[in-house]
Amino acid sequence: MTIRIATFNAENLFRRPTVFGLDDDERRKEILDDFNELVGLLDKEIYQEADRERIAELIVKHDAHDARADDRPFFVNQPRGGAKLYTVPASGGPTVKIVAKGRPKWSGWAELRRDDIGWAAVENTARVMAEVDADILLTVEVEDRLTLDRFNTQVLGGAVGGTPYPFNLLVDGNDSRGIDVGILSRFPITSVRSHIFDPGANGRPVFSRDCPEFEVEVAGEPLWILGNHFKSKGFGNAAENDRRRKAQATRVREIYEEALARSPRVVVAGDLNDSLASPPIRLLLHAGLREAMTHDSYGAQPPGTHGTGKRDEQKLDYLMFSPELWDRVTHVGVERRGIWAPRTFESFTTVTSKTDQASDHAALFADVDL
Repeated sequence: MTIRIATFNAENLFRRPTVFGLDDDERRKEILDDFNELVGLLDKEIYQEADRERIAELIVKHDAHDARADDRPFFVNQPRGGAKLYTVPASGGPTVKIVAKGRPKWSGWAELRRDDIGWAAVENTARVMAEVDADILLTVEVEDRLTLDRFNTQVLGGAVGGTPYPFNLLVDGNDSRGIDVGILSRFPITSVRSHIFDPGANGRPVFSRDCPEFEVEVAGEPLWILGNHFKSKGFGNAAENDRRRKAQATRVREIYEEALARSPRVVVAGDLNDSLASPPIRLLLHAGLREAMTHDSYGAQPPGTHGTGKRDEQKLDYLMFSPELWDRVTHVGVERRGIWAPRTFESFTTVTSKTDQASDHAALFADVDL
């Protein structure tokens, strides 16, 4: 029996923060850097005077305190009746006063403002999945299980006429934006192990989202899919991001080796946000895992899965197989037509711009003879 296993950073299976839709790369990075800085400051147990001044500065800079500002990229949610982070003068001026003395002293959180994804993009996401037609599909950047389930039945199985999956599963992870890792399967999903609480060196969770271990029963035997979405390179401090991805890869390697003790059929999959030659990826390869796009059947096709895919550094998405499974891989492919890259390759006729593209990631798939 030959089955197809795939991974796809779908992007369009949740209400996406409006900042991600900005065409201005510098402005997008500035907003996300400011948001991440604000979240870090708000998490402090005690706010020093300099912390309070900077928190107020960031809130005012982005109108995060003004519910009337339709274009504010993020806001601070202060539930009614709860202790407050800040107050606004009765005059209605732009100044805010930080009244909380630290994280335990107020109720609420900072949140990116979201907008609904355009329907054309959602349909194109389903077209990619229908074309790949995997038996087991790891989905990256999904809001929650009900979103995944509705998309499966109403869009994939409805609007675009694909074959819906009988099984799906998702565990909410650590990402404050609500982007998670899920799975769609034509085989029963018999168990899941979450790692959202696995600690890193600083005591905080090591995984930006999770490393769920999905146990899928194929022909009466378990197949383990370890899903991942590593810390991105795009936002925050580059050196810290690199350390975070390496720590995540180190923990995934440990989880992989533990899974091997249960079954020789293990796959590490997802958006690992780093190139094939990077230290985090080498850590996994040195554990004996083999990457799908290095298989002979893939040949000399483009090396990347993100954007145009022409450069080595655009290799972000992975299907890594344990030795037992690697020997059974028969074919590897990449479905790029959901991406808008008109000067590089042909897209679906329904993909006419970046606005309605399925994702800026391609779907990676491999056929395995079990």
